[in-house]
Amino acid sequence: MLANRQKAQSALPHAATPLSLAVGYNYGYTAIMKTAISIPDEVFHAAEELSRRLRMSRSELYSQAVAAFITSHRSTGVREKLDAIYGEEDSALDPVLAHWQALALPREDW
Repeated sequence: MLANRQKAQSALPHAATPLSLAVGYNYGYTAIMKTAISIPDEVFHAAEELSRRLRMSRSELYSQAVAAFITSHRSTGVREKLDAIYGEEDSALDPVLAHWQALALPREDW
């Protein structure tokens, strides 16, 4: 933990890193990034209860929640982009190509 604290302090301007500010700070997530957000009271209280139940810090809970949200939206827009690319072209298989593909398949007894 001391090594993480020293690493984080070296990344900040000297005036912003007195040792008294570093005591007890969880450097496991990031050395310098902090943020403030506004959320509805109901969401805050539900998050507090969940973090207690899961025995994790509020920061860890919010970090995991945002990471999961980002992951779930990574593919957003992929279908729309594919539709834009292929929407203008005929996607039907050429009948001659379909015939030759069928001939290339091995015959099997069912």
